This record gives sequence, C-alpha cells and structure tokens, in this order.
Amino acid sequence: MNTRIIITPGGERLVLVPEADFEALVAAAEDNADRTAVAEFRRKLAAGEEELIPASVVERLVSGENRVRVWREHRGLTGAALAKQAGLAQAYLSQIETGAREGTVETYSKLAAALGVSLDDLAG
Repeated sequence: MNTRIIITPGGERLVLVPEADFEALVAAAEDNADRTAVAEFRRKLAAGEEELIPASVVERLVSGENRVRVWREHRGLTGAALAKQAGLAQAYLSQIETGAREGTVETYSKLAAALGVSLDDLAG
C-alpha cells in the first residue's frame, strides 16, 4: 500500500492512500461487518431468539396480505385460539384480519406477544 502522511497547519496527521487501496479497505470493513452480523444471527438462532421464516410466509407478507392473519396461520392458530391468547374478542380479531377495523397499538402489542413476533412484524 502506497501511503503518504501529511500534517495540517493545526497539527493533525492525515494519511493519503490511493483510491484503489481505500476502496479495498472499505470492502474489507464491509465484509467484516457482514461476517459479524451473520455470526450474531447464528448465535440468536441457536438461542431461540431468531427464527427462519419460510419463503411462502415472506411472500404473503410482502404481497400485502394481512400480517396478523399470515402470522396466525404460520403459527398454526385458529382465530379463536389467538383471540383467547391475546385477550381479545374473536369478532374483533376477525375485523382486524379483514381490514374492517383498525386495532390500537395496545391491541397489536397483545397480538404480537401472543404470536411471538415484534410489533414491527405486525405493523410492517
């Protein structure tokens, strides 16, 4: 690596490197960050703090299907079972899933807890 050190009038030392070397350093730093992120995900997966989601579920979420319904079905729950776990009326849950009614943040928090997902997973 061809470097040059200069000192500013204020006494700060600066290192000049060719652009190609700089780009290589940036790429190496990004690769390291990626390795760290993958290792952290694997640690969380092994600890049960993360899960793998089937592509079919992701496709349904991305296509705009109701997130509560998608997660409920992915978890293998009936509407009645989820409503009971979340402490909601089944009719209210049904209205949320069909879009006839908006739930409150508190309602979505209860649903998220019952489904084992984050509030962001339900809010999109």
